[in-house]
Amino acid sequence: MQRTLIVAALSVLAAGSALAQETTIYGRINTSIERIKVDGVTSTEMLNNASRIGFKGGEDLGGGLKAGFQLEHGFDSTYGGADDLFWGRQSEVNLSGNFGMLRLGRFTSEAYFATADYVSLHNHDTGTSADWLYAYIARDSNKIAYRSPDLGGVTVEGAMSLKESGTDNAYDLAANYAAGPLALGAGFQKEGSANQFAVRALYEMGPFVFGGYVQREKNVYDAAGGSRTLFRLSGMYTMGASEFHANVGRSGDYGNIDNSAATQFTLAYNYNLSKRTKVYAYYTKIDAEAASFVPDLSSLALGIRHNF
Repeated sequence: MQRTLIVAALSVLAAGSALAQETTIYGRINTSIERIKVDGVTSTEMLNNASRIGFKGGEDLGGGLKAGFQLEHGFDSTYGGADDLFWGRQSEVNLSGNFGMLRLGRFTSEAYFATADYVSLHNHDTGTSADWLYAYIARDSNKIAYRSPDLGGVTVEGAMSLKESGTDNAYDLAANYAAGPLALGAGFQKEGSANQFAVRALYEMGPFVFGGYVQREKNVYDAAGGSRTLFRLSGMYTMGASEFHANVGRSGDYGNIDNSAATQFTLAYNYNLSKRTKVYAYYTKIDAEAASFVPDLSSLALGIRHNF
C-alpha cells in the first residue's frame, strides 16, 4: 500500500512538471520552380528556399526566471535531404527574467536580423532572390549572448563567438527601436581584420511599406580586400491578399580590388491564401563585375511557402 502511494505521488509530481514545460513544434516548407541562369549557364530547377523544422519551449522557474531552448533543423524540401549540421540553424539554451536574457549555443547573428533580414520583405531573404550583397561574418557557433529587456522601445544584444570555432573571437552587436510605424536598427560584427557595420530603417504607411539599409564593411570576403559600401532599398504594397514587392541593392568596389562591384534587383508578387500559406512569383537579377564575389545570375521563379 505504501509503495502504491509513493508511485502515485511521483506520478502527480511528474504530471505537474510536464505541465510546467511548454514545447512548440514549428517550421516552414518553401519550394520553387525556377528558370535560372548562372554565369551564362541556363537550367530549369526545383529549389529549396531555407525550409526548416524547429522545437522551442521553456520552463517557468518561479520568481520571474525562465529557462528556454530552441532547436532548428534545415532541410532540402526538394528531396528531403538534411543540412550538414543537423541542428545547424539553431541550437540554443537560455535563461531570461527582468534582467533580460542570457543565451548559449548556436544562433544567427542579431546584427543581420536587425538590418538586412528586416528589409527582406518578399521571400524572407531566402533562395535565389536572397540578398547576395550583404556582408555576413558567419561565426554562429559557440556563442555567448546577452539581450536586454525592452527599454522604451529599444532592445540591445551583444554576443561573442569563442575562439575555439575559428582563429579569433568574433563579436556581434545589435540594436532595435520601434515606435508606431517607424522601426530602426543597427548591427556590428567583427572577427580579426574583418568587420561590418550597418544601419536600417523601415516605415509603414497604410498599405505601403518602405525600408532599406546601408552597410560599410572591410575584408569580409577578402583578407586584403579593403573597404566597400553597399545599400539596399525595398518596398511593398498590399491590396487584399496580394503583395507587390520591389527591391534593389548595390555594392561598390572594394578599395583594393577593381571591378568588384555588383547590382541586384528583384520584382515579386505574393498571394496569401491564408495566414500560413502563400504562392509567389519573382524575377531577380544580379549584374556582377569581373572581380565581384557574387555570380552573374537571373531567375524567374514560381513557388509555394507554408508555415506550420
